[in-house]
Amino acid sequence: MKNFKFNLLTLVGLLLLFSSCTDDLNVTPDDDDVLTAEEFYSQPGAYKQALAGVYGNLSLTGTGDAGSSFLEGVDAGTSQYGRCLWYMQDLTADQIIWSYENDPGTRELQRNIWSADNPIVLGMFSRTMVEVAIANEFLRQSTPEKLSSRGITNSSEIANINQYRSEARVLRALAYYNLMDLFGKAPFVTEDNPVNFQGPEYNRQQLFTFIESEINTVLPSLKAPMANEYGRLDQAVANMILAKMYLNAEVFIGQNKYVECVTKCNEIIAGGYSLNANYLNNFKKDNHTSSEIIFTLQSDAVTTQNYGPTTVLCNGQVGSIEANGSAFGVGGWGGAIRLRKQFSQVFSDPIFANDTRNTIISAGRDIEITSIADKDQGYVFGKYSNISSTGVVGSNSTFVDTDFPLFRLADVYLMYAECAVRGASNATMANAVLYVNMLRERANNGATTANIIASDLTLGFLIDERSRELYMESHRRQDLIRFGKYTGGSYNWAWKGNGSNGIAISNNLKVFPIPTASLASNPNLSQNIGY
Repeated sequence: MKNFKFNLLTLVGLLLLFSSCTDDLNVTPDDDDVLTAEEFYSQPGAYKQALAGVYGNLSLTGTGDAGSSFLEGVDAGTSQYGRCLWYMQDLTADQIIWSYENDPGTRELQRNIWSADNPIVLGMFSRTMVEVAIANEFLRQSTPEKLSSRGITNSSEIANINQYRSEARVLRALAYYNLMDLFGKAPFVTEDNPVNFQGPEYNRQQLFTFIESEINTVLPSLKAPMANEYGRLDQAVANMILAKMYLNAEVFIGQNKYVECVTKCNEIIAGGYSLNANYLNNFKKDNHTSSEIIFTLQSDAVTTQNYGPTTVLCNGQVGSIEANGSAFGVGGWGGAIRLRKQFSQVFSDPIFANDTRNTIISAGRDIEITSIADKDQGYVFGKYSNISSTGVVGSNSTFVDTDFPLFRLADVYLMYAECAVRGASNATMANAVLYVNMLRERANNGATTANIIASDLTLGFLIDERSRELYMESHRRQDLIRFGKYTGGSYNWAWKGNGSNGIAISNNLKVFPIPTASLASNPNLSQNIGY
């Protein structure tokens, strides 16, 4: 069950703890009852509540309702961590179109014409740096010296707090991983720096080195895979961050790390996770019960109510023609999301007609989107649902109870297969084919009719298979960059570069600009080339 709930008041308390750096982070506490640090940490269970705040920043945007935001000048819709990540990884690539281009920042992202003033780019950068700040403050407040000064001497309690510290360090590493991937640089700040410290600029190599060292340091102290309570990370999550980082190491630092990626994939695979027998159960209201999901961004209609990725996806996939919100347990947003032609075509082969991953709805629709304003153009899809695997409808028709699957086992299988194709010495083609066929058999209800053989397993096959398996899960931009298909004109998609049929885009778009507001607040930061 979802037994690790985030207390909204926890974020209120944590905001004061780094309030002196509001000029840098643009954070404004919006509650008159904020506690001092000593008052907060004197409460029973305070350290676990504070840890919940570090996790909570990944789902929540403020201390009020779902529309609140404690980031000055940035609203909830353009600063929710998972939603911004989804916008930047998927909306900027070849899978989807957002119909409502008046929504701040979306037009520029989906047409690949963004600038340093884009509010979603600012929202992601700010939200992720706030995650670093909250994690840092938790670490400052939980040192042995702090515990001793507060009279905490019970060995069991101290052990629990040390466990929380390890998790906070991984969450901070996850934030820096996102910054390294999306922006190529970030201000670097740890708990050893004062609260109002303006960190020096770290490039990708420096961030890569820090993340790798940090995770490897705490990895032995994390709970074993699947041993932690739901919603909290374990060794598999830490290994997943490393695996993703190693998979993209040639992009990040110009080094081949596929052997290291395979090592981490093997450790995750050995951790006890297994494919959910039903692919779509990974994206339903009760996906917290799935044996496949390694880490999620939590969402429910009460405790973590938010305008995050699953609320957007469940409502956005409801078609303007179909009006099929009841099929997904939501009211729907009238055709907010449609599919670009290039994504629809990855399922065009008749072999995918009965593939459970193929949720495309095409009847009565044209595959082309010649006018983004025309919500009846383009196919739609039905991957996410606010209804459980047993048919129980979510408690709210707008805010969903479905968690967003940030990491799941299927991605690990595909990462292993890719490393094998790319020549990793510790990966075998036999295992790679096995893992891909496990996904294909699952997608075909156990049938082997769509299985592949070793000669089918190429990079061209894998970039399409990753699209089929992982669409709308915030991977696509990163994948296209790694495969050399994002910038330039060798592969174009509808509305790429602001052309209806797609045009070449420049290489500087492989990273996003540092937001103008962030440059102004920290003189140590420099703008990325081309912006």
